[in-house]
Amino acid sequence: MKLLVVNAGSSSLKYQLFDTADYSVKAKGICERIGQDVGVLDHKNLVKDTRTKKDLPIATHTDAVRIVIDALTDKEIGVIADMSEIEAVGHRIVHGGYYFSESMLLTDEVLEKLKLCYDYAPLHTGAHIQGIQGCLAVMENVPQVLVFDTAFHQTMAPEAYMYGLAYDMYEKYGIRRYGAHGTSHRYVAGEMIKLLGGKAEGTKIVTCHIGNGSSISAVKDGKVMDTSMGFTPLAGVLMGTRCGDIDPAIVPYIMQKENMTADEVASYMNKQCGYIGLTKGFSSDSRDLEQAIANGPSDPNYETSKLAVDMLKHQIKKFIGSYTAIMNGLDAVVFTAGLGENNPRLREIVCEDMEYFGIKINKEVNDVTLRQPNIVKISTDDSKVAVYVIPTDEELVICRDTEAIVNAL
Repeated sequence: MKLLVVNAGSSSLKYQLFDTADYSVKAKGICERIGQDVGVLDHKNLVKDTRTKKDLPIATHTDAVRIVIDALTDKEIGVIADMSEIEAVGHRIVHGGYYFSESMLLTDEVLEKLKLCYDYAPLHTGAHIQGIQGCLAVMENVPQVLVFDTAFHQTMAPEAYMYGLAYDMYEKYGIRRYGAHGTSHRYVAGEMIKLLGGKAEGTKIVTCHIGNGSSISAVKDGKVMDTSMGFTPLAGVLMGTRCGDIDPAIVPYIMQKENMTADEVASYMNKQCGYIGLTKGFSSDSRDLEQAIANGPSDPNYETSKLAVDMLKHQIKKFIGSYTAIMNGLDAVVFTAGLGENNPRLREIVCEDMEYFGIKINKEVNDVTLRQPNIVKISTDDSKVAVYVIPTDEELVICRDTEAIVNAL
């Protein structure tokens, strides 16, 4: 089966074309600057190992889908003869609210329920709906499947997902912990379970998805017990531009002192805090902070960069420790996503001074994983807890879910 995986953003549409015979990716790319004067198509043919990048008008997500189909079927840069070879489409959906606990075949009813999730992630959900509608317009009779980032976290018990607010806030507005990055946590937890023997039952894993956006999950018996992101992706550890967990009283305090509206303070905490805020606007990119730290105290950004990285380290450690407590043990820690996969220093400082938990890092192996694209064990042989770097593959999860649902029709 040829299967198209789509990840629609507010002004972009990422895609990968899979062949489920061997789950290989035949082509991938992105349409960017949708709705602007000039859009960009960046298309890679992985069969011929070629890349095509060109400017062209992309007014809507429907236009973007048409451009993707044209690229995939083009005689020079394409990998299929015509659109009829695409037998299914899988969509990444960031937030399914409390309506969706598993991947779903798209129907009119499912689409209407998805619209009810708009308030939970307005930037994402609106874009997802546009991407879905674009695919419906271009591929009307092709079955489509929605795969939700929040679904993997639906196994949390009420004591983990509820907040200490008046209960009617949950009843009226669905205010609770939903988590994020669930497709990534699900993939790497599954791969870690294979490494631990293949049986989910009895396993206790902490998965650390650390990137520009970060979340950490406690996965026991293959199911999520708790996760760091909350009602929205603002919660948890500090991130590139997001503040992470703070005292909620800080919000009205800042609003009063800075004369901010609710929308303004929400934008501030999402876009001007985290790395970029702590370094006084220097950078939200971990690589820049690490370089400033490596340069030493003479670098003008050394102190604030070190503070930001040390804070992230401290917070990840706290989550590993607390999740070990609620699972009553720990078999493995997994690092994944941009920083988790590519920042050996962060992994090292997170895992140092964790001997009480039985965690020991092989520093030499850890240091070279920046150039290693495969699964790598970075713990020592005598470490009681296994520590791995596992590159995430959310698109493969979406592909497999879509294939299974379509084949069951």
